[in-house]
Formats: sequence, structure tokens, C-alpha cells
Amino acid sequence: MSPMGIRLSPLGIGVFCLLGLGVLYHVYSGFLTWRFSFLLGSRTGDTVDLRELLAVSVKAAELGGVEVKAVRESNKLNENSKGKTREGADEKLTRGDLLSNKKMANLITSSFPGVQVNTEEHLSEEDKEAVYWNRGIPNEIKEIVKNPKFVSSESITIWIDPLDATHEYTENLVNYVTTMVCVAVNGKPIIGVIHKPFTGYTAWAMVDGGSNAKTRASYNDKTPTIIVSRSHSGAVKDVTRRSFGNQTKILSAGGSGYKVLSLLDVTGNDQETADVYIHDTYIKKWDICAGNAILSALGGHMTNLKGEDIIYTGSDGNEGGLLASIGMDHDALVEKLSSKITSK
Repeated sequence: MSPMGIRLSPLGIGVFCLLGLGVLYHVYSGFLTWRFSFLLGSRTGDTVDLRELLAVSVKAAELGGVEVKAVRESNKLNENSKGKTREGADEKLTRGDLLSNKKMANLITSSFPGVQVNTEEHLSEEDKEAVYWNRGIPNEIKEIVKNPKFVSSESITIWIDPLDATHEYTENLVNYVTTMVCVAVNGKPIIGVIHKPFTGYTAWAMVDGGSNAKTRASYNDKTPTIIVSRSHSGAVKDVTRRSFGNQTKILSAGGSGYKVLSLLDVTGNDQETADVYIHDTYIKKWDICAGNAILSALGGHMTNLKGEDIIYTGSDGNEGGLLASIGMDHDALVEKLSSKITSK
């Protein structure tokens, strides 16, 4: 008998060792689970921090922009058509679209695998790769959006436009080109990022959080400058003149992201300025969601032509046209247009 009066048999020693190993396994596996969750983003149960989603959205837009710029500068666009628009124009597709889409979509889906992601270009199984975000939140975001805000991952839909204004991109009109990410919560656009790859300018905003973008000091509500699409204008120019007068100044531009930025104070970034953005035909939600979020965060509005909010769930298209403004009486604009424009 041992000095303590207890003798362990070989079987007892084996059981004791196994129990010890089991405890160590659970402790270590728990640590690995925590570390994996840490790498994928802060969560409480199935929630996601919107501030982290904003940071990764900015990173994705900028990484996509690197691809877009590199392809354009290489002049190896591999341009082709992926079909026709409703107006009968070729819908362009380039290597820049595909490489940007691959980088942006993989970064977001790898970093936040529990959220739904809708992206303009198809991401095949061969295109998928693990591109993890280091969870770093830029100081600019932390200074403006000071506190985390958690929402259910099931309530989130992310819309990615890897290359807005592809038609202009093929013509080397790169000032119109943007990459965009939008985070919608229960169909409402909450986070928007618009990045201009060829100037390096990035506008971002979170509704009820803040923005690095600014509004202009004043807007012309008497004789507003209207910005419309240069390639999908429909009948909007005629309707605009009938609504606001024959002397109304109308700018034609490429890319919805560019047009939204024209309503803001982004002088010095190869950017025209306008007071109102109008579109009277069908438009995809990844084209407009980011701009909608930014305008909403700054007190502006983006609606269909009837003044109704655009819901960013379900189908990827918006049938009701588009009216965007900031610093203006949006309801008055809707009333002015409503009797004179027909949505297609």
C-alpha cells in the first residue's frame, strides 16, 4: 500500500490519462473554434457587426478596383457580349469584370460565410478561393462609426457590382468606372461603398453610423441640372425637358455609381456635378444599392419614379425607374415627374 493508502492499478492509470486527454482536447478544440470565429468576424450567435461588414466592403471594392485598373492598363480586355439590354444594346463583359468579381466575391464570402451575396457576374466553383480578411478596421471608419452594431446574418443581403460602366470601360472612358458594394438589412440599404479605381477615391457610408462622403453646400431646386444614362437613356431626356423646361441642363454619363457621386461633394476626382439623377428604364439592383445607401445616410433619397422605396431582396432588377436627389424636395420632384414619365 502507498503512503497515502491508495494504489492505482494499470487500468486506473489508463482511465485517468484518457480523462486528462479528453479535458485537454475539449479545451484546445474550444480555443480553435473561438479562433476560427475570430478570423471570420465578430459574432454573437448568428449576428454580424455592421462596422466590420463596412470595413470588408471597402477592402473588397478597392481590391476589385486594382484588378479593373490593371486589366484596362494592360489593354487585354478580352471583350465580349453577355447578351442584350432591354433597349437592344450589347451588354459588355470583360476580363476586368470577371477578375474584379472573383476578388470581391471571394473576399466577402470567405470573411462572412453566413450572409447572402448577390453579385453581377457568376462565380463558378473553379473561381472560388479562400481570401480572408484580417479583421482590421481602418482608423477612418473607427473615428466616424465609433460603436459596433450587430444584426442577424439572416437579415443581410450583399450586392456586389465588380465593374460599373463596363461599356465606357471598353471605350477607355475610365472616369465613369466604379466598383461597388452594398449591404442591405431586411431589404433596406444600410452600407454603401463606391470606389473609383482610376483616381483612388472611395465614398462609403452607413445609415445611422456616418460617412466619409459630404454633401455640397447648395443645390439648385429652381433649375436643377439632371444627370442621365448615356447608353440606357430611354425617353428620359424628353420627359425631363417636359417636366423641368426646355432649358434644363442635362448631363449624359456612364455608370450609376458615377451619377450618384455627381450629387455629392467630390470635386477634384474627375467628377461632374448634378442636382438630380433620373433613370426611366429597368436597372439592376447591384447598380444602385450602394448609391442608395450613401444617399440615405446623408439625408438624401433614392426611390422609384413613384416615390416608393426600392427593396433590395428578391429579384435582382428594379422595374420602376429611378429618382435620386439630396438637398432637394424629393416629393416635389416625384410629383413633377409622375404625370410625364412612363416606366418601362
